[in-house]
Amino acid sequence: MITLKSRAEIEEMKKAGRIVAAFHRAIAGMIRPGITTLEIESFAVRFLKENGAKAYTIGFNGYPYATCASVNDVIAHGFPNGNPLKEGDIVTIDIVAEADGWIGDSGWCYAVGEVSEEARKLMRVTKECLYLGIEKAVVGNRIGDVMHAVQTHAERNGFSVVRDLLGHGVGREMHEEPNYPHVGNPGKGFRLKDGMVLTIEPMINAGKAFMTVDADGWTARTADGSLSAQYEHTIAITADGPIILTEQ
Repeated sequence: MITLKSRAEIEEMKKAGRIVAAFHRAIAGMIRPGITTLEIESFAVRFLKENGAKAYTIGFNGYPYATCASVNDVIAHGFPNGNPLKEGDIVTIDIVAEADGWIGDSGWCYAVGEVSEEARKLMRVTKECLYLGIEKAVVGNRIGDVMHAVQTHAERNGFSVVRDLLGHGVGREMHEEPNYPHVGNPGKGFRLKDGMVLTIEPMINAGKAFMTVDADGWTARTADGSLSAQYEHTIAITADGPIILTEQ
């Protein structure tokens, strides 16, 4: 069942969203060659605690970390580790904060030093996909309208959209109904209603859309070893247009 949020509840959700946004602003200046994703993880735990939030993902279905750190060919759910990031890497850091019982969820892709032209294009197009989707996230449209905008922009630029990992509703829990892929056809799928709170989180691959999962049961990689990027916001659908709750 899809749970619609009142305007008051959406206002309450803004605290978690602001904390997540502030975290991303903070790590943007930290990510450079030589830093490890485990250092970013340790910073995240401290940052959330100091800002009156907690890491929702620690212990979620057995996941052990506050962040997901997905480097290069890792699409999502990568474990933070002690390997230093290298010049030319790209890394998506995803974090879910719980504040006052509400969830904020946002992932962002970062360049580590100077990256290749392919990586720069992939990051740019993926971010454009996110905001093109948000533009279509208005009351009365269907989810297919949103995701058609994402899919066509990615494919027009020679990239592919991951089908096997889904966007989702957000509220008191990280994953609420509905769930949906980031591909679609105009006029298809559920209709967007005032009070829905959803993620738009396109995962775009430089190669094919197919993925594999490592033996840890979490780390999702491109099947062909190509680069992958992701940008994600939590948004509220309102009669006045979409509100980005995790805007940086």
